[in-house]
Amino acid sequence: MSLTTFEPVRHDSASTERAASSTSNGRPVKVTVPSLQQKKLLHQPISAVTAYDYASARIIDEAGLDLILVGDSLAMVMQGQPNTLAITLDEMLLYTRGVRRAVQRALLVADMPYGSYQVDDRDGVANALRFVKEAGAEAVKIEGGANRATLARRLTDAEIPVMAHIGLTPQSIHRMGGYRVQGKTLAAIDQLRHDALALQQAGCFAIVLEGMPRELATILTAELDIPTIGIGAGPDCDGQILVLHDMLSLTFSPPTKFVRRYADLGAAIREAVGAYKTDVEARSFPTEEESYHLPSGIRL
Repeated sequence: MSLTTFEPVRHDSASTERAASSTSNGRPVKVTVPSLQQKKLLHQPISAVTAYDYASARIIDEAGLDLILVGDSLAMVMQGQPNTLAITLDEMLLYTRGVRRAVQRALLVADMPYGSYQVDDRDGVANALRFVKEAGAEAVKIEGGANRATLARRLTDAEIPVMAHIGLTPQSIHRMGGYRVQGKTLAAIDQLRHDALALQQAGCFAIVLEGMPRELATILTAELDIPTIGIGAGPDCDGQILVLHDMLSLTFSPPTKFVRRYADLGAAIREAVGAYKTDVEARSFPTEEESYHLPSGIRL
């Protein structure tokens, strides 16, 4: 496979991007699979983040991000599981429905959980259809390389957009022996290039590249016609995704190397709850103004 290069597209001003993100009446333009493809062609970075509930999804959507993933990482950050394997299909459908109610602009993608597509492609299609019909997802994400190409083709034939996921695939934690960077040998690099091309040919509209050397992600991004979304894969992917709880310091372990902490909401929540506890114990909350009262004509 040869390295493909693209010429950058020049824009005269920021007004071009603003015009593309809203209609004449000020409403946000819906992000779609074709519009993400267009962003790759125009060399416009794709922003993506995970969300698992109505409130966070609404804030993310209003912030103008392109893609929201209801990730199976919720097993860890929302349920306290040690990995992503324990989350069930019904639980993923439940969380996705909540996110769906909040999202108007971003493309909504749902992770297919471990066990929902590994056993049989027919079951995989049936389960993916549930995400679309019951939960309102606009696409699904599956992990794996060329071994998932047949499933990806069957899903796209069923009119379900598919985002692939290669490199460090968390559902393969036991086979990989932990969360280890992938693609560090020539054989592994060749395999990942083969995987990426096979998934593109199977109809996937984008590929998540996780936990791999920047140099490899750069090559894959150039070789593929579909967008690459990086997480721990360096800055040269077509887009980036982070787990919301990681970037807001709402987790309880040291951040991975590639995670940038954009806020410390954990500290802010601890401070706020601590202040509430102090006010309750001092009987300074609620105040007279924060209390309801009987009408003036009623006496007890």
